[in-house]
Amino acid sequence: MSETTAKKAPDAINIDRSAGDFSVAEEYAFDAGLGLSERVIDYISDAKNEPDWIRAFRKKALEIFYKKPLPTHWAPEWIKDVDFDKIRYYLAKNKDAARSWEDVPEDVKQTFERLGVPEQERKFLAGVDAQFDSESAYSRLKADLEKQGVIFVGPNEGLTKYADIFRPWFGKVIPTTDSKYSALNSACFSGGSFVYVPKGVKVAQPLQAYFRINAENFGQFERTLIIADEGAELVYMEGCTAPRFDTATLHSGVVELVALKGAKIQYVTVQNWASNIYNLVTQRGLAMEDAEIRWVDCNIGSRLTMKYPGVILKGERARGEVLSIALAHTGQVQDTGAKMIHLADGTTSNIISKSVSTGEGRANYRGLVSIPKHLKGCKNNSECHTLLINEHSATGTYPAITVHGNASQTQHEASVSKVSAEQIFYMQQRGLSEAEAMSLAVNGFVNDLVKEFPMEYSVELKRLIEMEMEGSVA
Repeated sequence: MSETTAKKAPDAINIDRSAGDFSVAEEYAFDAGLGLSERVIDYISDAKNEPDWIRAFRKKALEIFYKKPLPTHWAPEWIKDVDFDKIRYYLAKNKDAARSWEDVPEDVKQTFERLGVPEQERKFLAGVDAQFDSESAYSRLKADLEKQGVIFVGPNEGLTKYADIFRPWFGKVIPTTDSKYSALNSACFSGGSFVYVPKGVKVAQPLQAYFRINAENFGQFERTLIIADEGAELVYMEGCTAPRFDTATLHSGVVELVALKGAKIQYVTVQNWASNIYNLVTQRGLAMEDAEIRWVDCNIGSRLTMKYPGVILKGERARGEVLSIALAHTGQVQDTGAKMIHLADGTTSNIISKSVSTGEGRANYRGLVSIPKHLKGCKNNSECHTLLINEHSATGTYPAITVHGNASQTQHEASVSKVSAEQIFYMQQRGLSEAEAMSLAVNGFVNDLVKEFPMEYSVELKRLIEMEMEGSVA
């Protein structure tokens, strides 16, 4: 474990979140009110007209949520700041997602147009699901993929229309008892995605979900289940934004990935949450024989982010990878990392984490790698690198790597560096502004991971980093 604080360097900047920092006044058709109770669970189930087994599932999860304590060992102190009694757990304008942008309510459509979602769909996406607070406002998949048997719907449609595929895997990769926050999501889940790709089908263009929080004192609890059947391949991307309020907003999503024999899933996230968001998510994949699961993750914004995408490498020669970027500024903690659980011979995992801390921000790496004694030929590589911008920014590294026996290989590398005043001065002498110089230094630090994002997202990510550098003070 290591603890590091930079000694001296230029101050950096506040994030310009103007693209997503707006909200619209809404009259919601469904509002469960403040606080969490069995009454709220019944309200959600009634609003969705759910079968009895889902209502029972939710109520059991609520019991588990109440019983489970807040995490202490695997969590920063700020997690205690969330007041669950001041959150609204279900808000929806409509229950059913529109299949055409023309059918989306005008004010909601304007929100997504301002965020560029319809334009992205037209340019390069195979399907889009756009969620507004608790429910999807728009959902559509290209017709040729539907003909190949690809399913891309919300979880409520998945559990009713496609129960024979959905139900065997629902809650199996991340059980309700996994943590207090997986239990919370299981009790309140609404929105998200259910994706199924049939055997041998390779989805050439990405599927995208966009999660938008609009309301104050709100909790968003989307749940995503993606199943890639044998030999199938897909890329799923998600974007996240919310306006900034003076009160806390909670986001607690659950993502379960299932890659069957020889399948490949790549899950890409670019989040740009407001600084009042508590982002407490659980993400995990199950990789069977010769399968591959890859998480490509960028975390910008939020008050506190706790995110540790993981892969359970259950089948022989399964592969798991997590590539993550985190940027923390004053008033933020980015507590991110990865978990790799090896359960079969010849499995391979790779973790590369890069974080940037500026102002009084804090970026932690927290990771877990487990290789039991009886396994042979397993390999793991873990790297965590941090760039500190000034004397007040900080980082912590908490790797937990457990390897039993001598028939597997693992390696761990960690580094902390800082942007010096001399570096910035040197670049300024060559005609760059301080903001441009800082942006160049930061983009250079994360560039090898930025290239791993799909082109449209890598361009957006570089733009966000440049926006962070605006207004920097030496």
